[in-house]
Amino acid sequence: MADEIQQSRANAFRNLHAAGTFVLPNAWDPISAAVIAQAGAQVIATTSAAVAWALGRTDGQRMTRDEAVAQVARIVAAVDVPVTADVEGGYGAAPEDVAATVAAVAGVGAVGVNVEDSTAPGGPLFDRAAQCDRLRAARAAATEAGLSELVLNARTDVYLFGIGAPEDRFDEVLARAVDYAEAGADSLFVPGLLDLPTLTDLAGKSPIPLNVMTGPGAPSVPELAAAGVRRVSLGPALAQAAYARAAAAARELLDTGTYTELANGLDFGAIEALLR
Repeated sequence: MADEIQQSRANAFRNLHAAGTFVLPNAWDPISAAVIAQAGAQVIATTSAAVAWALGRTDGQRMTRDEAVAQVARIVAAVDVPVTADVEGGYGAAPEDVAATVAAVAGVGAVGVNVEDSTAPGGPLFDRAAQCDRLRAARAAATEAGLSELVLNARTDVYLFGIGAPEDRFDEVLARAVDYAEAGADSLFVPGLLDLPTLTDLAGKSPIPLNVMTGPGAPSVPELAAAGVRRVSLGPALAQAAYARAAAAARELLDTGTYTELANGLDFGAIEALLR
């Protein structure tokens, strides 16, 4: 059962959704989480893609529930701020599967989850009724775990995977927002949507706060805030940047035997200290 510290962190995370805009730079292992927290992040969000990569898997629910939960546990143990876990589609199609996953990540200290509505990478999506059953199961599992404060971020992949005709996507996302809110979701995650006028319209009509995923070329955080977006996350973008830096350093070393790309790395002792 959740203790007072976990409940307090869940409430702190929940309160961030009440007003303004906050940013979630996504972590994939304990040290990335610790570095992000040290940089000033109020909350650590995991990214399923980069967690899967760190485990030698590709993205798209190719981890097992146990593997995903174990990495969430390591991340929770590495930081003193709230952690919200990307649990993909819940590691199973049935509501009972989603409930088991939510109970497991709550059991290792997470205070929020993302649950997506795609049945597989690229779609199709669960119909609204089926996804609402899955979200209700997630909410019930959190309550049973003593963590009714858990923040349930309902992800819809309508825009990310181009589901349906372009002119119908906004209405479909809004309908899902309404249904998901009634099923117990606290916020709506719409990856793939970064058009500011559309975001402004959706933020004004959605019954729950809006989360978007950004990266290079996306509108800035102040622009997203002006559009009414409440939470901003990066998905695997930080991990991709870290891997690009490693690749560049390796190429330089192998090609020229020099170390320019290794300059300005984090101090060894400072990294060690983060994990003590």
